[in-house]
Amino acid sequence: MVLTWLRDVHKRPFNSLSEQEVLALAISAEEEDGRIYQSYADGLRDDYPASAGVFDAMAEEENEHRRRLIDLHGQRFGPAIPLIRREHVRGFYGRKPDWLVRPLGVDNVRQQAVAMEHQAHRFYLEAAQLCRDADTRKLLGDLAEAEQSHASLAGKLTDAITESGAVDEEKETEQRQFLLTYVQPGLAGLMDGSVSTLAPVFAAAFATHNTWHTFLVGFAASIGAGISMGFTEALSDDGRLTGRGSPVKRGLASGIMTAVGGLGHALPYLITDFWTATIIAGIVVVIELWAIAWIQNRYMDTPFFRAALQIVLGGALVLAAGILIGNA
Repeated sequence: MVLTWLRDVHKRPFNSLSEQEVLALAISAEEEDGRIYQSYADGLRDDYPASAGVFDAMAEEENEHRRRLIDLHGQRFGPAIPLIRREHVRGFYGRKPDWLVRPLGVDNVRQQAVAMEHQAHRFYLEAAQLCRDADTRKLLGDLAEAEQSHASLAGKLTDAITESGAVDEEKETEQRQFLLTYVQPGLAGLMDGSVSTLAPVFAAAFATHNTWHTFLVGFAASIGAGISMGFTEALSDDGRLTGRGSPVKRGLASGIMTAVGGLGHALPYLITDFWTATIIAGIVVVIELWAIAWIQNRYMDTPFFRAALQIVLGGALVLAAGILIGNA
């Protein structure tokens, strides 16, 4: 709160701006919005060409608004435009850079565009109230109406591409990218963490009957496996040729899910009673294996019972090996 106040104290109140500064602010805002829309279009063009066309049209609209504002400024105040931007005005709305918005998905980008146009509409209404010159008030009022209609442009163009089937194709592309970047690496990690750590955890449990030592073995095995799987996934493929997405995202998905899979049946050994901890750990193992089968069925189109048979059989063999080794 204090930091926000310190940042705002040196900014200009909006109602203190002169008419020239209002026009200069509008010019810089339109220029920034146009660049954001063009960035959206460029970022979406390869995978979502129909939506890229939407943002190309919106960027051109913003550029036209900017040209009209510059023409009016030149008529009234000359060619020298004062440097004033959003961050110079207290309480003025901000903008998210495209690298913060674009990873959220095409639907979220469209929603962001609608929010941007609503904010611009409110700005022009307020700006018109500060100006006395008739031509300036008229232009700002016209731009307020344009932004209001522009807010529905994304919706209208989206409806048009929906009718053509392009949106369905884009959603399929987005879903496929989600599977390649997050689901597949995460599932591989969960399987590795859940199954590969069964043997050391239960071998330590039955060899020592000490719950704390068993937890330490399980914790170390889970964290170590998570780090190993994460680096292996991240370094195995940069995603450029395969289209599997960011290696960092894939590595994090794989590493985190590997650690989670192992910790699930290691954490019950924080309970001091051996058999209570072991029974709970066994229940967790069953839940983990069935969860893996469900994910395979839900996202990978693997028949549920076939996935369950494969996972449960593999897990049971590893679990039995751990128990036998621990009792040896």
